[in-house]
Amino acid sequence: MNGDSDMTLAFELEALKALASPERVFEDARGWTEYIGVVSEKPTYVVTNFTRKNRVRQDFFSGPRGKEESLEGVKDQFDTDRYVYIGASEEDEALADAVDWEYLAVEDAAEAADWILATHADEEGDEDEQVRDDWP
Repeated sequence: MNGDSDMTLAFELEALKALASPERVFEDARGWTEYIGVVSEKPTYVVTNFTRKNRVRQDFFSGPRGKEESLEGVKDQFDTDRYVYIGASEEDEALADAVDWEYLAVEDAAEAADWILATHADEEGDEDEQVRDDWP
């Protein structure tokens, strides 16, 4: 992955939540991507709260639009050689195909970039219970 900075990287919110340290992931990815952001079907405030709490600075996010419209808009707005969508489901993969983005499952992305996956298995989104390995 490294060395190719002419890339736009989009995370599905659930994929980003699957990572132990979203802040560190974004910092790392900024080293080899041009633009980075988050897309989700959830309301804007859910994405904003998550990114603010995790100190993630995004270049774009889906806002009130759906994921497909967001990814198409990002492609129009940001001119890079590659567009990579990191997701967490078969639906995400199908969406990437539909909008002509490269798809990467979050587990594969984490392995390739040495990112640590979160260990919590609850899908209820109870982030307050999450154990952060970077906490003093």
